[in-house]
Amino acid sequence: MIAYAYLAAAITLECIGTTALKLSVGMSKLWPSITVAMCYLMAFWMMSLSLKTLPVGYVYALWAGVGIVGAKLIGAFYFKESSHPLELLGIALIVAGVVLTSLYAPKGGHG
Repeated sequence: MIAYAYLAAAITLECIGTTALKLSVGMSKLWPSITVAMCYLMAFWMMSLSLKTLPVGYVYALWAGVGIVGAKLIGAFYFKESSHPLELLGIALIVAGVVLTSLYAPKGGHG
């Protein structure tokens, strides 16, 4: 379904935008700052397209949850940020929430 492709694109763009936000050093570097603005603009547009057929709670739960996990992974691997074991537990709970949302949310329409 095309709505899932839009949602995947929105999540990817959000992760790229969040990475650029870190690289912008408080929005003081031009190109990373432009990347932030463009990625978030396109991410919300893609998410709005997925909302034409998918329920808002389902879309937002996936977008936010997968985005959080993606940002954490990018922080760990690209920026070499460390994690406390309780942070990892929190991420595991987010993943569990995303899985439960995916399994039990209505998949089509606005109902």
